[in-house]
Amino acid sequence: MPQRSPSASEIVFEDEFTVGVKKIFEEMIVFNRMLGLKITSITATQVKARIDMRNELVGHYAYNRIHGGVISASLDALGGLAVMAAIGARHMDESVLQRLQRFAKLGTIDLRVDYLRPGIGEWFELRAEVMRLGSRVASTRMEFLGADGKLLSTGSAAYIVS
Repeated sequence: MPQRSPSASEIVFEDEFTVGVKKIFEEMIVFNRMLGLKITSITATQVKARIDMRNELVGHYAYNRIHGGVISASLDALGGLAVMAAIGARHMDESVLQRLQRFAKLGTIDLRVDYLRPGIGEWFELRAEVMRLGSRVASTRMEFLGADGKLLSTGSAAYIVS
């Protein structure tokens, strides 16, 4: 009987892969570090991150509201992270280093953000998933939520993967 490939939801990443992705995303992409993006969960089908509110991220001083550019950039970064996870899951037959090197060609083609509510709070949660991973282009859907779980912004994006 032929062996079937595991579905994306069945794939479990090696600790070395997860640590490598976190290092790239949180440290080596300096802009993500400046934003304060921290990965809280990474699976083959969904990624989650958090941003703690800081004075440097304020877009409206009277309301202490997070800047729309921070929301947009964070959603874009998290969409890219979701693509990284999906690529990592697709190529489980390769070494961890080979999979991590695949991210060098990743780039945003298109990004759309819908701002639904003002971003006011002590911290924010972000979620992203890949809708389709093709051989050249990936499409994603993202969410930006308040600490209370309320949806503040949504995003969708396309990324070049080759």
